[in-house]
Amino acid sequence: MAVLPIRVFPDPVLKEKAAAVEGVTAEVAAFIDDLLETMRCSPGGVGIAAPQVGMLRRIVIVDVSAHRRGSQEQNHGLLILVNPEILAMGGKQIVREGCMSIPDYTANVQRAQWVLVDALGRDGERKIIESLGFEAVAIQHEMDHLDGVLFLDRVVSVKTDLFRRKKYR
Repeated sequence: MAVLPIRVFPDPVLKEKAAAVEGVTAEVAAFIDDLLETMRCSPGGVGIAAPQVGMLRRIVIVDVSAHRRGSQEQNHGLLILVNPEILAMGGKQIVREGCMSIPDYTANVQRAQWVLVDALGRDGERKIIESLGFEAVAIQHEMDHLDGVLFLDRVVSVKTDLFRRKKYR
């Protein structure tokens, strides 16, 4: 496994739409392993999307279980989502988000409180996941990367909702 370099804003690849994965081949599985290693080596990382390392494919990884916010809620642990699609969502919450691709800032962003997601797993099998709270936020954040959307695009007021990060943890 390898740790891949993270693309940082304003890298134009972060604004591009990712293509669907045709199937979970051995090559895709090896890339997923590298993506997972990259996420785990990033301080505070609870999720990563393939475009963040320059691969324009619809793959995201989320694992909030070790984060203080995620460990307080029920979650699924490690989620590997290939070609994820949100089937339904509900509720509203304002959350402070950060991103490995925007390391100097955090922002208040409105997200759904729960999501129902259809995706393929690492094994290529279809699964449907219902997620709540912090895990749902992380899934939405990472899936935005697949469509070239950054949390900066969701900030209502740059003046009141964007904050310089004091320390990346």
